Amino acid sequence: MRIEETMLHDTHGATRSTYLRKKRRQPMSNAKVTEKLNGLLASSAVFYQKLRNYHWNVKGDDFFELHAIFEDLYTRWAEHVDIIAERILMLGERPYSTLAELLEHASIKEDVEVKASRDMVASLVSDFGLLQKQILGIIDDAENQADRKTANVLDDLNDEIEKDAWMFNAWLAK
Repeated sequence: MRIEETMLHDTHGATRSTYLRKKRRQPMSNAKVTEKLNGLLASSAVFYQKLRNYHWNVKGDDFFELHAIFEDLYTRWAEHVDIIAERILMLGERPYSTLAELLEHASIKEDVEVKASRDMVASLVSDFGLLQKQILGIIDDAENQADRKTANVLDDLNDEIEKDAWMFNAWLAK
């Protein structure tokens, strides 16, 4: 696409792609948004691994229920991680991709101890809150930069998190 962009100039010297991007109000790159997206990517990757940990290590009366729920969640979060990384790439930046980078920049921390099922669910609810805080901050920045695509992607993710948090809070109330 970059080669094509350099070949398609309008009369003012701007590329057609740049003109179309301005017309759609899409930024070519926004360092503040992509930096925060990378932080969200890191948090999401750690959250994904935490879900796998809980899936593997859940025990007790809730095993069958939570084992399946954790699997559904980590399957969905694998896709979310990919979508966030690809959005960073679309904005012209490099997503964090090493374990060291992900752990360094994540707001969510690994869970190394095996917990009771209620503690696992409570931890996930807390993590949902951290993820939502990150997402809402990025949405604000993206909208300030007229980056509706990033805001839309994150709006959808936030809606999903809100529903999952509500369901887990209802489960904790039993």
